Amino acid sequence: MSDKSNNHLKKSLGMMSMIAIAAGAVIGGWLAESPYWYSLTGPGAAFIFLALAVLLIPVGLSFAEMVAMLPFSSSVAVWTANATNHNLAWCVQWLMFLIQIVEPPICAFILTTALGFFIEFTTMQTMLIAIAICVLWYILSNFNISISGKLSTIFFYAMIGISLCIVVLFFTSSNWSTENLLGNGGWFPNGGYGVFLASGVLTIKYIGFEMTPTMIEETTFPAKKMWKVIIAALFIPAVLYAIVVIAIGGMAPWNELAEMTMPEPELIRALGLPMLFAWAALIAGSLHGLTTFMGFWTSSARVLYGSAQLNMLPGIFKKVNKYGQPYIANLVVLVFTVFFCIFSASNWVQYIYAVSCIAAGLVYFMVCLDALLLRRKHPEWDRPYKTPGGPVLMVIGMAVSIWVVIASSLSLDFAGWMSLVAYFAIGVIVLIAANVYRRKNPGKFAPIILTPDNIGVLEHDG
Repeated sequence: MSDKSNNHLKKSLGMMSMIAIAAGAVIGGWLAESPYWYSLTGPGAAFIFLALAVLLIPVGLSFAEMVAMLPFSSSVAVWTANATNHNLAWCVQWLMFLIQIVEPPICAFILTTALGFFIEFTTMQTMLIAIAICVLWYILSNFNISISGKLSTIFFYAMIGISLCIVVLFFTSSNWSTENLLGNGGWFPNGGYGVFLASGVLTIKYIGFEMTPTMIEETTFPAKKMWKVIIAALFIPAVLYAIVVIAIGGMAPWNELAEMTMPEPELIRALGLPMLFAWAALIAGSLHGLTTFMGFWTSSARVLYGSAQLNMLPGIFKKVNKYGQPYIANLVVLVFTVFFCIFSASNWVQYIYAVSCIAAGLVYFMVCLDALLLRRKHPEWDRPYKTPGGPVLMVIGMAVSIWVVIASSLSLDFAGWMSLVAYFAIGVIVLIAANVYRRKNPGKFAPIILTPDNIGVLEHDG
């Protein structure tokens, strides 16, 4: 049974849908995460968010060049396989899966946190609700991806509109004061160390732009235009983050905000502002969580699908249903999300921020390196989009990636490192098992490396 006739993803995502999915996934849920931002570096986080968007441009444009040249859902694995080898490509792909898969369960907890403003849940009830949300989306994920695109677009504009209304309420409130921003230690109350730490772990609030290549086989626009989606996914959130941090930061001292669970609705209730806005903040926060949830779930399944394209995982992961959805991959994503729902219920913000950013920094480094190596190894390949500045910008992207890894590492405790090592070990075990199988069964499950010659022609039965 050929992939061409039965196992192709369907093209149904336009430019605006992709921007909504990517930017919506990047924006995420500050409803429950913003206290951590203030604890790291106070209201100065607004400037760090803007700086990070600029610093990540070299990385984003390296992704844009690679996806235009090799537009496959297996993305980073294809690029690294061509630049280096199949084994290292699997390692990078495994890291990519980690970046994507930890987000859906966390967003499920953000949604339960929003519900907790009205109803107090026990820890067990919270976990069960989060799992129920994951199961519900698993069902929906097996229908046409255009559903995700349309929902993401609706949620994206709604959450931005509602968030801006809350921002206006705060800025026009008599409680908003520059003293809250400038007092209590100023913009950066934790000094240089806080800035350095925040500049690493706050990179997680931009994780999402790298998911765009995993959906390239389902887009209706030319791959060379993906750079527009990536840049939008960096700067729409950057501006929104900066405005929100200053709006909330002017309402109370940073150390008080750091102790809150959900600053926006809690401030509105505590200061006697119209409760309608508190409910609106909760709705906006829930929409943030939903857009992130949908985007990363979709990307996680595509990472598995793409891995099967390259014979890194069994061909069963390439199977799609009549709606063009990789239903086996979706089922595995459900298993992982339920697992993380069970084991990441406490202190999830700090842990997930650090683990995600370390993995992201490593993947970003490899993509920039891939782009650089392939410029030299295959200069003859058509590059519909070329990174401005070429190798210089790619080297800058590699330097930024290293800095993200180092800075993020400082906030991860011993237990966190052990869990990260365990995840790496699982990936290595899968790699070893695949290589052992190949040696014992010559000619079967041979590594596949896709090149520009394979664009539009994917008929690998594994």
